[in-house]
Order: sequence, then C-alpha cells, then structure tokens
Amino acid sequence: MTDTTLPDTTQVTLDVTGMTCASCAMRIERKLNKLDGVTASVNYATERATVSFDPNLLQPAALVDAVEQAGYGATLPPAPARPGAAPAPPVGVDAAAVHAAELAHRLTVAAVLAAPVLAMSMIPALQFRNWQWLSLALAGLVALWGGWPFHRAAFANARHGAATMDTLVSVGVLAAFAWSVWALFWGAAGQGAMPGMDGYSMPWSWRPTRSTVAGEHLYLEVASAVVVFLLTGRYLEARAKRSSGAALAALAELGAKDVAVLGADGAERRVPIGQLVVGDRFVVRPGEKIATDGLVTEGSSAVDTSLVTGEPVPVEVGPGDRVVGATVNAGGRLVVEATRVGADTALARITRLVEQAQSGKAPIQRLADRVAGVFVPVVLLLAGATFAAWLLTGHTLVEAFTACIAVLVVACPCALGLATPTALLVGTGRGAQLGILIAGPEVLESTRAVDTIVLDKTGTITAGRMALVDVVPAAGEARADVLRTLGAVEAAAEHPIARAIASAAAHDGALPGVGSFAALAGLGVEGVVEGRAVVAGRPSLLVDRGLHLDDMLDATRSAHEAAGRTVVAVGWDGAARGLAVVADELRPTSAEALDRFRALGLRPVLLTGDNEAAARQVAAAVGIAEADVIAGVLPEGKVDVVRRLQGEGRVVAMVGDGVNDAAALAQADLGIAMGTGTDVAIEAADLTLVAGDLRTAADAIRLSRRTLATIKGNLFWAFAYNVAAIPLAALGLLNPVIAGLAMAASSVFVVTNSLRLRSFRTA
Repeated sequence: MTDTTLPDTTQVTLDVTGMTCASCAMRIERKLNKLDGVTASVNYATERATVSFDPNLLQPAALVDAVEQAGYGATLPPAPARPGAAPAPPVGVDAAAVHAAELAHRLTVAAVLAAPVLAMSMIPALQFRNWQWLSLALAGLVALWGGWPFHRAAFANARHGAATMDTLVSVGVLAAFAWSVWALFWGAAGQGAMPGMDGYSMPWSWRPTRSTVAGEHLYLEVASAVVVFLLTGRYLEARAKRSSGAALAALAELGAKDVAVLGADGAERRVPIGQLVVGDRFVVRPGEKIATDGLVTEGSSAVDTSLVTGEPVPVEVGPGDRVVGATVNAGGRLVVEATRVGADTALARITRLVEQAQSGKAPIQRLADRVAGVFVPVVLLLAGATFAAWLLTGHTLVEAFTACIAVLVVACPCALGLATPTALLVGTGRGAQLGILIAGPEVLESTRAVDTIVLDKTGTITAGRMALVDVVPAAGEARADVLRTLGAVEAAAEHPIARAIASAAAHDGALPGVGSFAALAGLGVEGVVEGRAVVAGRPSLLVDRGLHLDDMLDATRSAHEAAGRTVVAVGWDGAARGLAVVADELRPTSAEALDRFRALGLRPVLLTGDNEAAARQVAAAVGIAEADVIAGVLPEGKVDVVRRLQGEGRVVAMVGDGVNDAAALAQADLGIAMGTGTDVAIEAADLTLVAGDLRTAADAIRLSRRTLATIKGNLFWAFAYNVAAIPLAALGLLNPVIAGLAMAASSVFVVTNSLRLRSFRTA
C-alpha cells in the first residue's frame, strides 16, 4: 500500500452541488488541484470532494471559493457541537431525496407532454390538419422547461469556457427544436398543405428521413424524446445514489438518541446522547440500544450485535466484557461504563470508513474520468465534421443536420461517468451492511491480484483467549471430581488460565468455596476445598510440595507441552490427582475460512510470534501445510516476511488483529484487520471485518472482486456503446430519436447492473 497523503496536511470533505456528469467532477478536481498544497478527488456519484490541504497555505473557505469559481456550489461539513460529539448524518442524503423528487416531477410532466408529440410524429394516421402546431406547443414546453436542467448546466459551463456532457444534450435538443421552428414558420412544414396532400404529413422511419425539400421535416419528436429519455436516466441515477447511500445514512442513524445516566447517588437521569462523557455509568434495559462503547460493570445479558456486525447470534456479556454502541440489549439489565463517546466510538469509525471509501476513486475510475474529460470536445468536433462531410459530399442540408444531431445525442457518455462510482457506491454500502468495511476504492484493485494470504495466529485463527481443552485424571480418580476441585481453587484467582478452568468447571454445577487461598506468583495457587489442601499450577510446584506425577501423567504432560499447550497439575492428600490442559481456543469457523481462501485461489501462510509447536498444532487443525508455517517471529520480522513474499513475486494479503500486526498490515498489498482487534491494526488495514469472523475475510475478497468485475463490465459496455453508436450516427444510419433512447438505455443499464451488487450474499 502506498500512502499518498501529503505531510502536515488536513483533510476535509466538501459537499458539492450542481454536478451533472463526470466531466463536471473532472473540472472541479482540476480547479482544486491548481491551488497550492492541495490534493483533491471529486466523486460524481457521491457528490463529494475529498481534499487534503496545507492549513498554513490556505483556509477551508478558499476551497469553497474555488468550487464556486468553477460554476458549482460547495459546503463545508458542519463542525461537531462539542469535542467528542457524534458526527452529523451525511447531509447529501436528504439533498439526494429532494433532487430525486424534483426530477420525478419534471420527468412526469415532460413524459405526459411528449407522448402525444411522439405519437403524432410516428403514426401518420394521427396527423390531423395542423397537428404540427400542437406538436410545436407541447414540444416547446418539453424541450425548454423539461430540458432546463441540461440547458442551465450547459450555460453555466459555457460561461467558464467549459463543455460537458450537458453541452452535448443542450446543443442537440435546442438545435432540433430551433430547426423545427424554422421549418414551421419559414419552411415547407408550416405551409399548411404539401403537394398532393391534404395538410402536412410526416412519415416515420427508423433511419433518418431523406428529403430534398427545405424545411419539410420536423424534429420535434427528437427534442421531446431525448429530454424524456435523459430525464429518465437522471432520475434512475438519482434513485441509485440515494439507495446505495442508504447504508451510510442507516449507520448514522443506528445510535441511541438518549441515555439513562447513573448519578453518584445511584439515581437515574435521562439525558441526550451528546451529553454523555467517558467514565459515565449508564443503564441499559432489555430491548434498549446500548448508548455508546463501554465496559459492563453490573448485570449479565445477551446482546444482539447484528446491527453493527451482521452476526445474527446474540453474544453473552457480563461484568468486565466490552460492548459496542448501537447494539441491542436482548436480555437482562446492564450497567455500562462509557469508554468511548461521539466520534471515537466503533459506530462513528465505521461510518467514517464507509464514507471515505465511497468518496474515493479507484485507479480504474481515474482512467474513465480522464476519458470523459476530453470526450465532449472531441464529440463536438466530430459532430461539426459530420455536418461538413455530408454537405461536401453532395447531401442536402436536412440530411447533414440529421446526422449531426444524431452524433450529438448518441455520444453523451453518461454511462461512462456512472460506470465506476455507482458500482463502488453500491458495493461499499453492501459491505457495510455485512460487516465488511472497505477503507478505500483502491482496495478493489488489490483483491484482484492477491494470491497469498498471510494469517496471524492469536486473535485471528484462534480466539485470543484461553480455554480448557482436556482434563486427564490420575489412575483411580474421577474426571468430574478433579475438574470440580481444581475449578474451585482456580475460581479465586485472576489469571486468564485460571478463569478458563474455573469457567469450564462451573458449567457442570456450582463450585464449592475455597479457604486459606494463596496465589503463588508465576507458579500456581493453593487453598482448602472441602477440607482438602489443594495445590494447583506448574508441575514443578507440585513436585516441590512432594506431589509427584506418575508416569502416565508425566507422559501426557510432555505430549501436550510439545504441542504448545499449557498444562496445569492439581493434587491433594500427598498425591497428584490429575492434569488440566489449556490452550488458545481455535475459532470454530477458522477451518471453513481456510477452505474458502483456497477456493479463491489463495495460498494460506501462518505467521506468528508463538512457538513452533503451538503454531504447527494450529496449522494442522485448519489445514495449513507445514512448509507454510512461520513461527517465533517478532513484529518487525513479520514485515520482513511480507516483503520476502512480495520479493518472490507474490501479491500478499495479511490478516491480523494486534498492534504487533499493524506494520505488516501496512506493508501488505491488502491489509485485513479483525474488527475485534486493536485500533492500530484497524487503522493500518484496507479491509476491516467488524464481526471478527475469519470467514468474512473470504466474503470481503469475493465482494471486492465482484465489485471490480461489475465496474469492468460497466466500462466495457459504456465504451462499446459509444464506439458502435457514433459511427452509425455519423453515417446517417441512426434516427436521432433512437439515438436518444439508446444513450439513455446505456445509463440505465450501468445503474441497474451496479444495483445487482445489493443482492450479494455471504457464502
């Protein structure tokens, strides 16, 4: 991964208004990048500009001025109400809804007015005496009022010496309408009667009409149909933006609005969420949302985390467990101490990551934007050359004009501008719903080529917590009695190994009390349980107390320790009574996740700082080959391993969760962080798995590849459409009405194809 952020810079996101095509975005981007110390990326689909700038050289207001000088509007994001306050919901969501409603109204009126014009122009039987004058009145409203958004944008750009896709549409529609006005008032179409006919009649043809009579043919149906088709495309595009941005809006709305805070006297008072501060204790009743990230101090319950992680199974929590804001308390009453509030919460970080991903640009999109930026001037030249070529080859003015209009209408590359951002918007939004956070659009390019996936062990393949895996009683002892006695004495200790044993023992029933308890640092514990003096801990501790392991127990201890597990011995009444084997718990989904990686063509490599025996044990459990196990590696060594693999020509993805993984995550071509891991690891990664399920990493790669494939499909059809359609129009083989329909259909196809990503499902 390459860090492209300028040193000592501030980043801000501007909401931009007035953009109507990818050419507009390119124009604003060029204007901003001309400012000293500024690096800007403007996304047409999200209508936002992500700008990095040097605050020593200019202020944010200068960025707004630059956008306005380019002929568009811009607003800075609202400042938080107070430090640490929650970020405001994306302002573009409501604006998108209003814009979509305005387009729907304009489209409805234009379609109603254009329908009779199209019917009369295409069906000679409907052409009554003087029908052309009624068509002029209706088409005038459609071309001028219905097409006003295109004309307004074209005029605004012309004032700044620029030409965009709206320029093509506006020139084409106005030229068709102006020609028809001339034909009616000064040409043959308005003379009331044609030779040998009772009134004016105009036949319909799929190909342009050949005519030698000046002003005989009208283009009112072209002016009307093109406007309606383009408004339809713009409306569907606006709906797609609103729909695909819904995930971001939903994330912003997930959090609680108020919270019941416990005072020093234990009394509850309900306050707005914005007044909550770190250290406050608050109550969460069954069915309520947890107000913010925190630590459970009282009570136990099941918490529904599906809103944030996408996981449907509730998670059991109790004192000492961490909870995430916006999740729902599904069971008992909880008292939680706030550890993060406002912009520092997991929900706020998720929202920022999604917003940043949707506002960025993939490298493939930058290519499309560059093409779109030069496309409009080229098309204007082609249209002029087509007009001149038809005249110079002896064709009539009518035929030359028809071919010129068809080129202008069919060439509008709206589909090209929509191909990448629409798919990116939908794909990242769907990922957020599934608990997959894509940090930036360039990630899509990385997933395509990845062939090796490097996996950290602790907290990634394993759960990162100790669990009891076996109890081995001595000859003549009952397993249940050994576990019950050991669990009782360990229950008084705080060590993670002790908690794992005590927790497992408590599942079989209540544990007896322990007296005269003592913890022996680094060795074990001792106490009196039901009148028996019990010693538990390292086997060497029992030997020191004269409690020797028999040959069977000693052989079992050696075998488990060779496999990298921790062995706790327990004894009383002068003899060792058994062993408890504890190990880092393997995630139940890890083996399935590894199968999914291999199905995607990825070679898994286990990379850990743990010892060789423990690493090989875990690798064998999930099906990683011994040759692909690298153990005993320090954090800086992990970076070296990733570099070595890259030096061998491999494209490396790295999955990790800890601070010690952060450097390797940054070095990898694709960094994937477990959402249950540290903030440092998450910040260094390209993809974050909110639920911490390794299977989701495979889903993340699948979603990224599917999104990239959709983008490529969109670009192919957008390019293919223009390559095929422009020559047909220039050769006079395409009626302008059909050209307008084809152009609008290409935009609708791109949007519809992108929306298919909403149906993506986890494997």
